[in-house]
Amino acid sequence: MGGFASRILFCGTEPECGAMRAIAAGASDVALTTTSECRAPNDLIWPPGGKEPIESVIVTQSWLLSGDPSAISEILHADDGLCLVLEAARIDHVSDYIVSDRVMAVPEDHARALQLATALAQRCRLERSHALAKLELKAAQKAAQLVSTEYQRQQRDRNKLFETALNNMSQGLCMFDADANLVVCNDRYIEMYGLSRTVVVPGANLRAILQHRKECGNFAGDPEVYVKELYATIAKGDVQTQLVQSGDGRTISIANRAMANGGWVATHEDITERTRAEERIRHMAKHDSLTGLPNRSAFRDEMEQALKRVRRGQMLATMCLDLDHFKNVNDTLGHLLGDKLLCAVAARLKEVVRETDTIARLGGDEFAVLQVGLDKPEAASTFAQRIIAAINQPYDIEGHQVIVSTSVGIAVSPNDGSTTEQLLRNADMALYRAKSDGRAIYRYFEPEMDQQLQARRSLEIDLRNAVQNGEFQLVYQPQVDAITEEITGCEALLRWNSPNRGTVSPAEFIPLAEEIGLIVPIGEWVLKVACCEAASWPKPVRVAVNLSPAQFKSRSVMQSVISALAISGLEATRLELEITESVLLHDNEATLATLHQLRSFGIKISMDDFGTGYSSLSYLRSFPFDKIKIDRSFIKDISDKGDCAAIVKAVAGLGKGLGIATTAEGVETIEQLHKVRNEGCTEVQGYFFSAPQPGDSLRKFFARKASRAA
Repeated sequence: MGGFASRILFCGTEPECGAMRAIAAGASDVALTTTSECRAPNDLIWPPGGKEPIESVIVTQSWLLSGDPSAISEILHADDGLCLVLEAARIDHVSDYIVSDRVMAVPEDHARALQLATALAQRCRLERSHALAKLELKAAQKAAQLVSTEYQRQQRDRNKLFETALNNMSQGLCMFDADANLVVCNDRYIEMYGLSRTVVVPGANLRAILQHRKECGNFAGDPEVYVKELYATIAKGDVQTQLVQSGDGRTISIANRAMANGGWVATHEDITERTRAEERIRHMAKHDSLTGLPNRSAFRDEMEQALKRVRRGQMLATMCLDLDHFKNVNDTLGHLLGDKLLCAVAARLKEVVRETDTIARLGGDEFAVLQVGLDKPEAASTFAQRIIAAINQPYDIEGHQVIVSTSVGIAVSPNDGSTTEQLLRNADMALYRAKSDGRAIYRYFEPEMDQQLQARRSLEIDLRNAVQNGEFQLVYQPQVDAITEEITGCEALLRWNSPNRGTVSPAEFIPLAEEIGLIVPIGEWVLKVACCEAASWPKPVRVAVNLSPAQFKSRSVMQSVISALAISGLEATRLELEITESVLLHDNEATLATLHQLRSFGIKISMDDFGTGYSSLSYLRSFPFDKIKIDRSFIKDISDKGDCAAIVKAVAGLGKGLGIATTAEGVETIEQLHKVRNEGCTEVQGYFFSAPQPGDSLRKFFARKASRAA
């Protein structure tokens, strides 16, 4: 059967089906399916599995009568294009079911029925094709409508998104065509220049817009010249960028970018805040944030330029200065007032210097001045004296009268150096000399200052090596009862035996160790060694150890003391800690809390060098010291000067009244011993009884004494 054979279903009895198959076998244009089952053959009309459906149906009268005549209706309902051919001599009993023009009756003639069914099948095929085409067309139309609707929706969304993005840009944007007519612009552009929306509309010419901006005060040039220059840039395909100042002082960055069609896109960005921020950053990079003066970096730059400009025969002076005892201001009045004092000092410096000179704050309380156009080095001293006089005047800061002085170091070019590094370094060394010579004075740089600095650096290197190599030693000077002359304790004294320098005086290396922070590890070592040594002494002989202010600043005193006692096994009551009043000058509350905690363990606390400071008496009220050590400077002249004797007597009486022991230091003669004993001192210490001794010598002394006692 060919691909276009009519697909016909024959419903009849088994003999009728056989007869019809025989007839259809001779027809090449018929694809016949037969059934003798008495039921509606819908599954045969639309076979499963995607097979081609039946196009016409032939039903015999006997098949209908053997089943349910309503099958005709079910067959017709299977497809609107399907036709049914009924073979019937009479249509009695079934005529009631023939209600459609798609049912045709023929006599009981299989050949004729097959011929008619074949023709109807062609009609069915055409109707089905037509119906399918209509469905496809309808589906296509619906799909096209959906596509069109979706396209319109997407277009609306794109337009809305474009408008949203355009009008929410931080930049003003305009697009012009090749004739300089406006295509589109955003709200930001109109708002940026305060333009009228009735003037700035699509189609408006750039010249008209520029003229409108000129009337609004936001365009200072000539519109014709501007457009001409813009056309020349756009024609080259370049990007034209420029910075303009608006009428209200804003800075606007404009960029015009060419497009392929001859037009261009212009962006206008308000960069006022960014420009100001960049300016502030540049200013901060070169200026001190507190005083507003140039900083070290700016001062170096100015020095380099000044050194290049200096004429033959002329000189320039570099001055380094800082405030004397400025730290005391911070400690007593607080850092806020200290900062205000620095600002006040900066203001006075501005009043003193000339316009051609440069002032800078190098950091902390250190300032620098560059004086140019000198004809001789001595001219710098007059200027330095004016600075000192101006700074030394009292300051009134928030109701507090503050008095500070300044020291000045001077280096003059070309004699003292020809580079910024040399001049600053040498001026700083001269400043160090001015502070060493008494403060509130100026000093010129001298070559030997560099030698002293190199010597100090060498000492620092050797001192650091001494800590690592264990070059220190402790010696002990006995403290004896003023009446019985029995040893009550020994003061541990630090000695440095350097392999390169020999014996180095404590007065030389202790201040340096405090300055560079080495006194903390050294102090921990002294505590540990002294406690271990004292543990071997007879009870109740105590060991006295000096503590530095730097140790209290490091917050490690408590841990160091407890560790030394634990390692040595020494009873806390046999340890005496000696401090000077300078310890209490720094962070008084925290220091007093630490001292109270130490004393709660049974450790004795002594005030050393009593009478040499400013606030010794007030500190006796703030803390219950166990002992007062009278400075050796009063003992030295006690026999010759009545005031020294009076001071010793007063201190001894004060100690007795407060229940505090008093130790006279530096007793070297029998006369001094009698004097301090008569004035009421309870202990004495000095070369009259014993020089400081190494630990092994002291142990032998105690052993001999114990042997004699036995």
